[in-house]
Amino acid sequence: MKKVKIPIEKAIGEKIPHDFTKISPKEGFKGVAFKKGHVITKNDIPLLRQIGKNYIYKIELDDNEIHEDDFAISIAPHLAGKNIVFDDKPQEGKITFRSSIDGLFKLNKKCIIKLNLIEQTSFPTIHDNFPVSKNQQVAAFRIIPLAAKKSILEKAIKIAEKPLIWVEEYKIKKAALISTGNELYDGLVEDLFKPKMQQKLKKFGVEVVEHRIVKDDIVMIKDAFFEVVKKSEIVFISGGSSVDPDDVTKYALKRAGVKFIREGNPIQPANNLSIGYFGEKTVCVVPAGALFYKASALDIFLPRLIAKDKITKKEIASYAIGGLCHFCKVCVYPVCPFGKV
Repeated sequence: MKKVKIPIEKAIGEKIPHDFTKISPKEGFKGVAFKKGHVITKNDIPLLRQIGKNYIYKIELDDNEIHEDDFAISIAPHLAGKNIVFDDKPQEGKITFRSSIDGLFKLNKKCIIKLNLIEQTSFPTIHDNFPVSKNQQVAAFRIIPLAAKKSILEKAIKIAEKPLIWVEEYKIKKAALISTGNELYDGLVEDLFKPKMQQKLKKFGVEVVEHRIVKDDIVMIKDAFFEVVKKSEIVFISGGSSVDPDDVTKYALKRAGVKFIREGNPIQPANNLSIGYFGEKTVCVVPAGALFYKASALDIFLPRLIAKDKITKKEIASYAIGGLCHFCKVCVYPVCPFGKV
């Protein structure tokens, strides 16, 4: 790459070689002051000086080099998978990727690390399995220098042979709830499970179509489960999931034919949350802790359950790292480290 240094006073009529950024904390501004290709005029000189440009470099790339903008434009279609959209034109050499739907963000961690091991590339993303909204930014790509060898682009495209980021849609639309407990059945305590779950599920477009309140009784729990599972795609059951001898919920469900991935999980709060399957339908036992805290194991797994994302026993164990809530005075979940593997 050849660079010809030109004093700013003599650069009138020259083209800006790349986007020039202005950063002004007082104005609360960080963005493009001059776009690549802008022809410099006399009136531009004060602002150019203000953003620290005392010289303009006239740049000529070699045949084996590619400009940052062209690099980003070339790699973007290879990085983006289903339900991902990206900018037509780079800003400051960077292309932004966004979700085109409400859904569950997914990524290929191994290949993203491999791509970022190339020193010239920068491809940060949000966390895997993060629930996203339509138009939410999920990633950004740029190269760090102004230009790179074309061989670097070829290497990057080879790594992105398959898309590195994509978004899964939320597939489940109908849920059923079962509240267990003699105190609930006898009307001694108000059932808070239904309103709490309705509030959480509404965010993912899921309707509660059935709700039953039953005693801590194996036969009653089984019968209620068989009734509601026919009318729903996922069943959430609260109560009777701790270690007391009369907590028979999971036992009743196993008697009904539910196969649990694992009973309990290493996340706190909501250690006793358990995920299982009844044929193709998902079953989730929800402990009381998941109703008390704003963020718990339920909130970590819920978007994945609604997207019908496959969850393995080994993966549940991996949530132990990062699975201890910080119990902040002001909860900002999910924009926090809790549950981020």
